[in-house]
Amino acid sequence: MSEVVRFGSKVRALRRRDGLSQAELATRLGVSASYLNLIENNKRPLPAPLLVKLAQELKVDIAQFASDEDARLVSDLMEAFADPMFADPALTQAEVRDMASASPAAARAVIALYRAYRAAKGSADDLSSRIAERDDLAQGATPAHLPSEEVSDFIQRNQNHFAGLETGAEELLARGKLHTDEIYQGLVRYLEGELGISVQIARSEKARETLRRFEPHEKTLSLSELLPTRSRSFQLAYQIGMLTQKSAIGALVDRDAYLTTDASRALARVALGNYFAGAVLMPYEAFLRAAREERYDIDVLGRRFRVGFEQTCHRLTTLRRAGAEGVPFHFVRIDVAGNISKRFSASGIRIARFSGACPRWNIFAAFLTPGMIRIQLSRMPDGEAFFCLARTIQKDSGGYHAQQPVMAIGLGCKLEHAKELVYSDGVDLENPGICTPVGVTCRTCERADCDQRAFPSMRQPLVVDENVRGTSLYSIR
Repeated sequence: MSEVVRFGSKVRALRRRDGLSQAELATRLGVSASYLNLIENNKRPLPAPLLVKLAQELKVDIAQFASDEDARLVSDLMEAFADPMFADPALTQAEVRDMASASPAAARAVIALYRAYRAAKGSADDLSSRIAERDDLAQGATPAHLPSEEVSDFIQRNQNHFAGLETGAEELLARGKLHTDEIYQGLVRYLEGELGISVQIARSEKARETLRRFEPHEKTLSLSELLPTRSRSFQLAYQIGMLTQKSAIGALVDRDAYLTTDASRALARVALGNYFAGAVLMPYEAFLRAAREERYDIDVLGRRFRVGFEQTCHRLTTLRRAGAEGVPFHFVRIDVAGNISKRFSASGIRIARFSGACPRWNIFAAFLTPGMIRIQLSRMPDGEAFFCLARTIQKDSGGYHAQQPVMAIGLGCKLEHAKELVYSDGVDLENPGICTPVGVTCRTCERADCDQRAFPSMRQPLVVDENVRGTSLYSIR
């Protein structure tokens, strides 16, 4: 299958990003809706003149249009084939790229198969652990499905921008006459006056493990007193979104064939409800204007719009409206064990999917200086450079005896956009010597001199000399 044929999914994602139907986009392009449908389903190639017109109509860079999905697919395949079970014979990156180019559908099937293998292996390991610990085997060991992975891919396919929900948020703000200065009171009034739902604050001893509970039959929404005001506002906006945007959210989820389970679809609806809440608390135009004026100062933006650090960072990644785009960021959230619980990339950086991420990323160092922002100029093995910042966050709900989980947030962009960020002040962006060499995972990284390498690279044969010790046990000599 040729490169142009595989533009179909990209055309569909961009069209949905702008909230256009096939008929509407076809009219703007001067083609029939049936022809556009064939292009989106990879049954017709996308001619060069139509590609140029499409890029003009949707205000996208043709270079980005062509490469992003392909590069992500190759990266995922490389990470899968980096598993030791594929060590003999080892596949080269050129071979993997040829595979993805020749049959992207087959490549995605390989990824799905490898994902199922990892889930089954994890389930077997869990069962072995329970046997070793003499747990009650009646609890069983259901093979793990990964709806979170499917939802991450769903968000990535849509470039983390949902035009219909942005419109819904703007309509809510106008209809409810909601303002940032009194957003909490305004949302309560809207729920009670327009939707007939009473809002209650629940005492912690009654619902310590439940922060929000909606009872549709009683038409009551209970929020825990443990939630700070900004989190209460977010939960109110989320509930309004789940009620007023039900059909829009349902349509987005139902038409995505890659959400394969009920759990994945339910989690996707939650993610879209959260998206709507963010759009209400941080209205697109006002937030983008403030971000540009304050040079993406996260703390200033958070205080102005009365939201937390993570919510601000997440909102920055959604500024992808055609003709009014912000800096294209990537976003990562990890816990102290290195588990990645959120990931999205508009910057083009590749983020580990199946195994541990590169320990050289500054997001891991953030745990050493809690609450402080750490910056890093990172250079990937392919030579692409990124400007990254990271900071820890701590959940602020719970009492004295509650465990306070600490996570780290990573946000970054290509180096060419760094000067737009206040965090680049005083940094010599032209000095290549201050770039930290990083990779995606040890198995896919070809750097031979890394003192933090945990596993041998699949790119180079492992040669062990008992008489020589390098910077790492797996140094390539």
